[in-house]
Amino acid sequence: MATKTAAKKADDTTIATNRRARFNYEILETFEAGMVLTGSEIKSVRDRHMTISEGYVQVRNGEAWLLNAHIAQYPAAGPFGQHETTRPRKLLLKKKEIAHIEREMQKARLTIVPLRVYIKGRVAKVLIGLGRGKRQVDRRETIKRRDAQREIGRAMRVKG
Repeated sequence: MATKTAAKKADDTTIATNRRARFNYEILETFEAGMVLTGSEIKSVRDRHMTISEGYVQVRNGEAWLLNAHIAQYPAAGPFGQHETTRPRKLLLKKKEIAHIEREMQKARLTIVPLRVYIKGRVAKVLIGLGRGKRQVDRRETIKRRDAQREIGRAMRVKG
């Protein structure tokens, strides 16, 4: 019998990650949101043909939208069943979460970036982060810290 954590790990299949987001932004809060997708889009997502590196989230009229995320066309859908690759996709969040995000954005001049897209159960989800842009000095500090951790790890492996 599998444990609860092992079952949960098997359920969450990561489709795409935005590795640059944590480098360029200091992530303060994260939210899990569902995505409204068409049939050919979800098929393409399940085949892992999605990138979110250029994507961002915008709140308009009390709704959250994922913009500039690329989902490749699904060839088996034929020429007439295709979708636009970078169309705006609605995100499913609770009204209180959207209001909180909007309030924080206006108050602290923050940005919403997609961090990870994954399949949870049968549903495509996106993990979005509320973040503040890092300055060049902060990015250099992140690189120094990462290199130091790497050197420590190497030293520990060699020593034994």
